[in-house]
Order: sequence, then structure tokens, then C-alpha cells
Amino acid sequence: MTAETKSSGGLGALYMLMSALACFFLGAIALYSSGIGLVEPKFHRAAGFALALVVGIVASRNRREAKAPATGPRAAAHLVVDLAMLVAGVWSIWSFFFVQTQMETALYDVTQADAWPALAGLVVFLELCRRLWGWGLFGVGAFGVLYLLFGQDLPGILAHTGFSLKEVAEALWYNTNKGVFGSITNIVLSTVFIFIVFGVLLEGTGAGDTLLKFAFLATRRTRGGPAHAAILASSMFGTMSGSTVANIVGTGTFTIPMIKKRGFSPTFAAGIEATASSGGQIMPPIMGAAALVMADLTGVGYLNIIVAALFPALFYYFSLFSAVTVEARRQGIEVQAMSVEDQITRIDLVNSVLFLGPILTIVGSLIAGFSTSAAGFYAVIVLLGLSVINPEVRSDPSRIWKSFLKGAQSGATLLIAIAAIGILVGALDSTGLGLKLANVIATIRGESLFSALLVAMVGALVLGMGMPTLPAYLIIILVMGPAIQQLGVSMLTAHMFVFYYGVASSLTPPVAIAAYAAAPIAGANPLMTAFMSFRLGMAKFIIPFVFAFYPTILIIEEFSLLPFLWIVARTCFCIWLFSSALSGFDRRKLSLPEIVARFGIAFTMLAPDPVIHLPAIAVGIALIVWDLRASRGPVQRAGGLS
Repeated sequence: MTAETKSSGGLGALYMLMSALACFFLGAIALYSSGIGLVEPKFHRAAGFALALVVGIVASRNRREAKAPATGPRAAAHLVVDLAMLVAGVWSIWSFFFVQTQMETALYDVTQADAWPALAGLVVFLELCRRLWGWGLFGVGAFGVLYLLFGQDLPGILAHTGFSLKEVAEALWYNTNKGVFGSITNIVLSTVFIFIVFGVLLEGTGAGDTLLKFAFLATRRTRGGPAHAAILASSMFGTMSGSTVANIVGTGTFTIPMIKKRGFSPTFAAGIEATASSGGQIMPPIMGAAALVMADLTGVGYLNIIVAALFPALFYYFSLFSAVTVEARRQGIEVQAMSVEDQITRIDLVNSVLFLGPILTIVGSLIAGFSTSAAGFYAVIVLLGLSVINPEVRSDPSRIWKSFLKGAQSGATLLIAIAAIGILVGALDSTGLGLKLANVIATIRGESLFSALLVAMVGALVLGMGMPTLPAYLIIILVMGPAIQQLGVSMLTAHMFVFYYGVASSLTPPVAIAAYAAAPIAGANPLMTAFMSFRLGMAKFIIPFVFAFYPTILIIEEFSLLPFLWIVARTCFCIWLFSSALSGFDRRKLSLPEIVARFGIAFTMLAPDPVIHLPAIAVGIALIVWDLRASRGPVQRAGGLS
């Protein structure tokens, strides 16, 4: 071993030690602030970003080394840059803490000297955001800074009155309502962080493996088998993981090979896993932590959010179950006997408590009146206490420690993404650009709510492309939220509407990150997988329009039992017609006129006017009856389609 190799190894160990310590303190602060005592706000935010800075630098260094290990002068240059970023970042965070302290104790105005550390901090966190989250989020944050500095020279509604460097620093750095250290950062640190740690601990204790087995057991008598199991497992796994890609990796490595083995094509196997995994973000109770942020932003309450999200999520998963059933019929796949390894053992039954116990603790704590963060804290405590029942945890207790650090690391990297979101918030709030865009959309929409929602949908999909769920939701609601609320829909409906399209953007070609994560596991073409995911997840594009026009679906707003049951039945019928039309198959291969008719009827039966939707339902029933009668003749197969 050369001296250079030893030096590189020692430096790597130092980086890892720094990251582990930073993750430990971040996790400890999250536990303390959520369940034991309050942390002084400015210290909480400053300490959170300082520790996230360390974790982010180490994580970006590890990714860089994994791609192309650096040696010699190149390695030295990387080290110098990392140290410079660390020093500049700490300087800027200390400046925030100092200025906030001065503002609390005396009349203090941000000076020109204060602007330089703020500018350094913006540059450091945007560069970290680029390294960890890619150019999309970096572009969002960079736009916010550049728009404040140079937006006065832009034409039309984009122009503003102009901001000096000192005013930019005050808006984006030294502000606890907006900007990097603003209210969204406070929500993430005080509420979301503990649930991120909880989700990773849930996986680390073995709950994920048990969920997968129960999913296979529940779907053993269906044609889709492992494809249906993937949908069920991903809905449960995704709600706690908070990441579409993590969900795909966590469940897809098991389900995709089994889906292919059942007879489905690689493209379909990857597509159904990507679609199901992205749906985990809309499934209560955790919804990838977005429900927690939504509750804070809307003031509706966390329990109300998860109740409102339940039926739209069930509609989405019903559409996926329908798509798999139709595809299995099309390919002639039959129900198969359950293998020995799929059967539930006594250990699996015991381990199911690892999932049920903490989830019931969260719901019980909220019903008892505890805060959302306290519910997360108690869930972590219950989970840690129950983890000893898993023999694998008893034989390797370090799994808990590693999961705790991994959860804190996930929270730290999310915090860096939130820095870019905070910059955009500061820019939009300071210039009023969001309200200007809302007026433009109002002009485009004319008098039609449907056309306005269509414009909002396209904007949301474009804004959310390539983004993780929570940052995508935040960006879209900041830009599109005011416009949608001007349409006359409630705040909760507006948030749910853009949230769905923030999730759907992960399935939308060409930047379908969910499909690109699933395709290599299946050995499928990424672009074809993206189009398959888009087709399978098409219901996600329809459901937001349903609850925008029929808010009774959200239960907590304008609920009435008979209208609720009526729209539930119509939506399920619509989804079945839509899924079968997309596949071109129901009980048999559908003709082109039948496909066109099913598409048209599926949309028409959702029209609010009974004069329109009642005849559509009658025609839809007639199409189903016709298919059943025609299928009793000679057996028809799809003829090699896959």
C-alpha cells in the first residue's frame, strides 16, 4: 500500500467520522425537540444547517469518489474546495445567528458587511444542492438569487423595483419568515425530521420485509400475483420511506424479478413497480412527510389531511390493480399456487407488530391531542422498544444505530434541498411574482374551471419534473397555489391538487425519475419504461380533477353521504373503463371503436350535470355487458402483445 493510498484512506475515515457525528447530533436534536423540550428557534435553525452542511459535504464527496476516485493534485484540489465550502458555510451560519441575536436585543439593521457572509452562504448551499440533488433544484435556487439581483431589467410582469445586495441578504438569509432560514425550514426541523428518522428506522428493524410477505399473502389468489403484491407493498412501504427511488430500490429488487417470472414483460414489471412506488407518496398516514408540511401550511391539522388523502389514494391504487388485472387477462396469466418461501411464518407474525405498533401509536397520540412531532417521537420510542422482538435485530443491534444515522443523513440532505426552496420563497414573496403569475393564469383560463385546472396541471408537471416529492410539492404550491385558490377551490383542495401533480411528475416523460430507477432492475429500456409508467399511472392525472369538482371525496370538506357514495361508484367505474381502454383488453381484445367509446364514456360520466353523466353511465354498462357476452364465444387472445 502506497503512502498516497494510506493518506486517502485516512482522509476518507475522517470524513466518515465527521458525517457520523453530525448525523448523531442532528438526530439527537430532532428527538429532543419533538418529545422532550423546545430548542431556541434561531439556534435550532443555525445548528440544523451547520450540521447539514457537514453531512452534505461528506455525502457529495462520497458520491464523487464513487464515480471517479481522485488522486494526486486533483484530490488535493477537491479537499481545498471542500474545506473552503465548510469554512464559508460556517461563517455565513454564524453571521445569521449573530444578526438574529442582535435583532432580539437591540434595534439592528442588516449592514453591507453582513451581506458578504450571506452571499457566501447562498453560494455554498446552492453548490451543495447541485451536488446532491442535481441541476433542477440548483436552477430553482439560482433563479431566486439572480431574479432579485437583476429582475428589474426584465420585461413585462417579470420586472420588479430592484434590490441591493444588502436587501437580497436580508430577504434570503437574515429572515426567519422566508428565505433559507424561513418558516419551511422550521417545519422540516420541528416536525418532518423526526418522521424521516422514524421511516428509516422502520425499514432497518425489518418491518419492510414483513410488509412484503404480507402483501404476497394478500394477493396470492389474484392473476397478477407478484404485480399486485408490488402495488400493495409499495403503498405501505412508500408512505414511510418518503422517497420514490428508495421505495423502488427497497421493494423492486424483490418484486420485479417475481413479476417477470409470472410472465409479465420486463417493461411492464418495471413500469408497475415505478408507478406503485410513486403512489406511496400519496398514501396516508405519512405520505412521504408531505402530509406534515401540508398540515402546517394549510392549518387544517394532520389527522384531517390523512383523512382527506385516503380515498384519492385508494382510487389510485384501484386503478393500478385494474391495470394489472387487465394486463394479466391480455397475456393469459392465471392464478398460481403460493410457494413455500412466500408463506407467513411465526417470525413474520411477530415482526408485524414492528409496523402496526408505531403506526397505531401515531394515530393514538394525535387523537389524544399530542402534537404531530410528539406523535413521531413516541412512535420512535415504541419502535425502538419493539425492535428487540426481531431475531435479526437481536443478533445485530448495530442495525438500529446505522438506521438512525441513515435517517438523520436523509433529513440533512432534504434540509439542503429546502435551502433552495427557501430562496425561491424569499424571491417570490419579496417581488410578488407568484401573484402576478396567478393573474396571468386567471386571464388564460377565462370562465372555465376545467381549463384553469388544466393550465395549472401542466404548470405543476413542468415545475415538478426531476424533483423529489417534498421539494416538488413546495415549489408547485408556491407558484401555482395562489392561482388555483383564485378559481374558487378551497386551500386544502388546492394543496392536494398540486401535491398529486408533484408526485405524478416523477412518472412524466422525459424526466421520469421513477421509471429510470426501476428500468435497470428489470433489464428494460428506460424510455419505454417511462411511457409504460405514464400509461399505468394515468389515473393520477384524473383523480385531482375529481376532488376539485367533487370536494366531498376529501370527506372533511362539504361531506354528504349519498353524493359521496355516488361519486365513489362513478369514479371506480370510470377507472375500470379507462384502464381497459388503455390496455385495449377487458374479457377479450377490444376493437378500436370500443376503445374510443370507453375513453369517451369514462370522462363523460364524471361530468357534474346528471343530464350528461347518467346516459354516459348507461352506455358504459352496455359496453361491459357487450364485452361479457362477446367473451363467451371463442376465446380471443391478444396475439403476442407484451
